[in-house]
Amino acid sequence: MIAVRILFTLLLAAMSAVSAAENPLTAKQILQKMVKAMEVSNYQGTVVFLKNDKLEAMKYFHTSEKNQEQERLVSLNSPQREIIRNSDEVTCLYKLTQQVIVDHRPYEHSFIVDVPKNLDELDTSYQFEVVGEEDVAMLPSYVVAIQPKDDFRYIRKIWIAKEQFLPMKAIVYGLSGIVLEQVVFTEMQINKQPLSKDKVVAEVSKVTATASESENNASFEVTALPLGFKQIFFSRKPLHQTDQPVDHLLLSDGFASVSVYLESKKANTTPDSRLPEGIHSVGAINSMSRSLADSQLTVLGEVPASTVKYISEGVKLRNSTP
Repeated sequence: MIAVRILFTLLLAAMSAVSAAENPLTAKQILQKMVKAMEVSNYQGTVVFLKNDKLEAMKYFHTSEKNQEQERLVSLNSPQREIIRNSDEVTCLYKLTQQVIVDHRPYEHSFIVDVPKNLDELDTSYQFEVVGEEDVAMLPSYVVAIQPKDDFRYIRKIWIAKEQFLPMKAIVYGLSGIVLEQVVFTEMQINKQPLSKDKVVAEVSKVTATASESENNASFEVTALPLGFKQIFFSRKPLHQTDQPVDHLLLSDGFASVSVYLESKKANTTPDSRLPEGIHSVGAINSMSRSLADSQLTVLGEVPASTVKYISEGVKLRNSTP
């Protein structure tokens, strides 16, 4: 009888394995599991960022306790700095000068990779596909491709650990297929208990950003947006170490983000300090600047040049005559 039970148990396990193989997880299901795992897991590791053709290695820490998360990045090379995220507040401490900068970013959720919770809203802009499996930092991982349905955004791939469902690697590709940005874990450790949360105690040269306001307060409006982009965040705050306020509107399609800035030309001390008009590119970031009455408009984001040009041409001052 015992032998029969053991045989029956093994048979059920085999049938479950076959069923799982016949019904593999979809790309969306994997991404949704990743979003949840990133919220509740306690883990740390060494992560390498490739941006603007520059490599930077940092120690990464994530802890979650009582539905409260904290992320921390610590630079391994100069300039020495530490970046901490508590909910929507991001604090950056520069070790050499002891300057602390505090910013509020309710539109971002992770230093590693941002993925919206509701992926169904992105069906008009992206398609999702599992394109393979690879090992990253010795962890077997799914490779999920996020393919845009137009040329207004970049192609992305995310490598997600099959067991832990944590992001191990993410790449942003240009329209020609070249790698523009990359983040990859070289090693990762899963912690059973939450890490102690760090606090920034330095108070020298502390700068705090203005919280979000209604986009209706902006002195301009965006009349044309690529499909899927929405207005996410608006603030008015001084930039360039002056008292002159600058309007900042953040747009996003869930993956890609674009910032629209409008500032009076009087805000700059000299004409040379202004960004030259036209399109400029640095790695995955493209920007376009142009004059708008007596102000300077700058549209900047991790999107193709055609996207910032399209958005820029659709910006007009409120209550302006055609």
